[in-house]
Amino acid sequence: MEAFKTHTGIVAPLDRANIDTDAIIPKQFLKRIEKSGYGQYLFYDWRYNDHEEENPDFLLNREPYRSASVLLTRENFGCGSSREHAPWAIEDFGFRAVIAPSFADIFYNNCFKNGILPLRLPAEDVQQLFEKAASIPGYQLTVNLEENVLTDGQGFEREFEVDEYRREMLLKGLDEISSTIQHEAEITDFEQNHKIHYSL
Repeated sequence: MEAFKTHTGIVAPLDRANIDTDAIIPKQFLKRIEKSGYGQYLFYDWRYNDHEEENPDFLLNREPYRSASVLLTRENFGCGSSREHAPWAIEDFGFRAVIAPSFADIFYNNCFKNGILPLRLPAEDVQQLFEKAASIPGYQLTVNLEENVLTDGQGFEREFEVDEYRREMLLKGLDEISSTIQHEAEITDFEQNHKIHYSL
């Protein structure tokens, strides 16, 4: 998993609330067994029409948002079923951070496990970012996880909070499995001593 320290990227302002995981990645794509390749299906029902042609009115089908890496949205993002495919699709498209006033709990947790920073900001700050994104072509934000600060180089600066354990995992590019593997020597030692103890 790629470490997240400081990231600067174009903001995609998706001005909708209560976006559920079925909208993020529709159920017909959950049969795939790979963990990668889901980016092409992100927001599929909004990005494509019935003939699988791009919907020119949808945000991510227009420049400069095709290369956006910071997703800005409204409250309760990621609600609905607990499919981990949702953060897989978001990450595979190229988003490193998602900014919203609130997230569904399971989706929020799954983001950290997949190298995405879900960043909660007050609704008034999110509104200000939407206004900036609407008025400044190619509007960019810098997310500095080392210092827990969000800036745009144009006067906007906000500190944010992230659970310290999750923050450290992102900074080091670790998920729960790779974090456990770091203690492989201690685990092996414990297992060997355990066998010796119970064989006596």
